[in-house]
Amino acid sequence: MKLANGLALNSHPSGRHFLQIPGPTNVPDRILRAMDYATIDHRGPEFQQLGRSVLGGIRRIFATTQPVVIYPASGTGAWEAALVNTLSPGDTVLMCETGQFAALWRKLALRLGLEVEFIAGDWRHGADPQAIGRALDADAGRRIRAVCVVHNETSTGVTSRVSEVRAAIDTAAHPALLLVDTISSLGSIDYRHDEWGVDVTVAGSQKGLMLPPGLSFNALSAKALAASKTARLPRSYWDWGEMLAANENGFFPYTPATNLLYGLHEAIAMLLEEGLDAVFQRHRRHAEATRAAARAWELEILCLDPREYSPALTALLLPEGHSADALRKVALERFNMSLGQGLGKVAGKVFRIGHLGDFNDLMLVATLGGVEMSLALSGVPHRAGGVQAAMQVLAAAQPHTTRRVPAPSEAV
Repeated sequence: MKLANGLALNSHPSGRHFLQIPGPTNVPDRILRAMDYATIDHRGPEFQQLGRSVLGGIRRIFATTQPVVIYPASGTGAWEAALVNTLSPGDTVLMCETGQFAALWRKLALRLGLEVEFIAGDWRHGADPQAIGRALDADAGRRIRAVCVVHNETSTGVTSRVSEVRAAIDTAAHPALLLVDTISSLGSIDYRHDEWGVDVTVAGSQKGLMLPPGLSFNALSAKALAASKTARLPRSYWDWGEMLAANENGFFPYTPATNLLYGLHEAIAMLLEEGLDAVFQRHRRHAEATRAAARAWELEILCLDPREYSPALTALLLPEGHSADALRKVALERFNMSLGQGLGKVAGKVFRIGHLGDFNDLMLVATLGGVEMSLALSGVPHRAGGVQAAMQVLAAAQPHTTRRVPAPSEAV
């Protein structure tokens, strides 16, 4: 097979595929081996032990002492579960246009029969706490029942400041629930469900938790549980009540994704062995190195506010007249590397580098090397030296590479 530039493409490339999209992420061998185990009786005592372990351990990842519901579903299911368990037909929710996934959550809310007040955004900033505060101050009749925020917008590489959103709600003395999507931030970016006063946190398995797609989560607050008692949106599969009743004994009300739960058990253990603070620092460091490469290449970072730079991914704009999709095609065909495409309003203009999950310095250097070579082969105007700039950042703050073994009292 020949490429447009006349170079030959090996249809059976050697080496590993570099999956550098911002999720699904690379699944480490340790988790793959944990899932490669015979399925057990999901009503038996062996499963009960597994269920109790993951239901308890996942709370530590969310930084909560409250219940966490685990669904065999994608993150979209967890979005729906968060809404239908807390709201009633015709309720108003306040959302912020931070990117493609915020727009999709809005679309889902509208389909459920909710009214959505949507704060417009430019896809280059996170949710604006001041704008949220103004909207809540103006809501004299307290029509708004929930504020929905995407913590880390996967389409743009922008991280919203959830603690400031909580402060804005409190300053307005507004009773609205706070619902937060952490699908691409849980296990990658510092997040504190209890401390930040979040009522429902939504998450998925395929990003910072290092698992394949197929599990999603709702972390709850006491206020959210109280709201679920009077919420009138239809729910059956997503109902928290049945899930929590079965979870008390380590079981689920319907057939769970047993082998994914094996993997989740191992993922929790890996995160706690490394230490969550160390995990978050590793992601910040790799993000800083990636941005150093971007600046050396003289490419524009999509996120405009340094306070909102995502530790999980970096989205880069190409110069006018150059296609990000063409660049991604070169990276895939020449270097067997998948980069994230631009979505929605930034389709074709942006490519995204995922640096989250089971990821280390050498993987980042190889990724950035593939990007730099692809820029050259694609004829995108840039300066060389991005990889070297990233290496300087990495070398300046070299972490310890050994995993910390937890004390017996910390066991999942």
